[in-house]
Amino acid sequence: MLLSLVVHTYSLRYWFPATIMLGTAPAYLLSWGVWRLLSTVLPARVYHTLDDRLYCIYQSMVLFFFENYTGVEIIVYGDIPKKKENVIYLSNHQCTADWIIADMLAIRQSALGHVRYVLKDGLKWLPLYGWYFSQHGGIYVKRSSKFNEKAMKKKLLRQTEAGAPMYLVIFPEGTRYNPELRSVIADSQAFAQKEGLAVLKHTLTPRMKASRVALEAMQGHLDAVYDITVAYEGTLNSNRHRNPAPSMPEFLCKECPRVHIHFERVDIKEIPPEPMFFRRWLHQRFELKDRLLTEFYESEDAEKICKFPGEGKLSPLSLSKTVPSVMILGALTLPLLLTEGGRRVYVRTWVYGTLLGWLWVNVFP
Repeated sequence: MLLSLVVHTYSLRYWFPATIMLGTAPAYLLSWGVWRLLSTVLPARVYHTLDDRLYCIYQSMVLFFFENYTGVEIIVYGDIPKKKENVIYLSNHQCTADWIIADMLAIRQSALGHVRYVLKDGLKWLPLYGWYFSQHGGIYVKRSSKFNEKAMKKKLLRQTEAGAPMYLVIFPEGTRYNPELRSVIADSQAFAQKEGLAVLKHTLTPRMKASRVALEAMQGHLDAVYDITVAYEGTLNSNRHRNPAPSMPEFLCKECPRVHIHFERVDIKEIPPEPMFFRRWLHQRFELKDRLLTEFYESEDAEKICKFPGEGKLSPLSLSKTVPSVMILGALTLPLLLTEGGRRVYVRTWVYGTLLGWLWVNVFP
């Protein structure tokens, strides 16, 4: 009986926030859909301004659960600019929670609504979200030889020409680094050796296509590249071996006490545009990440283990930045659930939104 209660309580840690985040999606989509229809006769810049604001409201609600609710401590190494900038965010990739980390940094610059992602193609199948991410400026890409440079460049140009602020999140490794997937790591290291690049231990060899196309397409629109290295505390076991990073459910179940984020701003003028030199530059950035992660996981100094070099500062997120969004989305959702007609609208939004999303990302990519 006691064990059953413990298991039930543990599962609620995940299901409670997951239910609210998923449950508010139809109300959010309806609000966005109304604005999209009204904005058809307005300049694209006006549409993007309010779309970014709506996106900020939803993602602030998400951060309430992933940061305030979980109580995770965010430790930042480096100085995050206070002003908003048009940037490419380059980070190592370990788990499904990585995209939340980008949101965590963006909200600290009041740039949360500007976040757009370069995502793997399979995520376009997510009900409602897959379609909306594309509408908000997200870009779905396929790997290796199937990567469509023209489609990505076309979408980025359309965004920048419309004056959309850009906080473009890219994970150059292309897939997640999991220390238990040794064959993936071995293949990545073999590729580096074949190309005459330094072999990396705690990251995969970065692929340059998406990053290079983004830099080329947004030339003149970008201010900087944010070079981000993330490490999740609690992933070093008693044998000093690295465990996989937490999944989103594990993160929501409060299994990650701290996230360490090493931040470095690179001015756009310092990045070589030529493909050959850019490839070297990108790999060198990942060599730096690899050294930081080696220090984090393998330091012989007990005081430095599970820390990045340098001074880390605790960066708490104020409830005033997240709770209002929870209240707004709750107020939009409750009327749909309290009446029979509202519930029908709610269900139809899920069904038709999913179908329309599938058509949009597959027929009109």
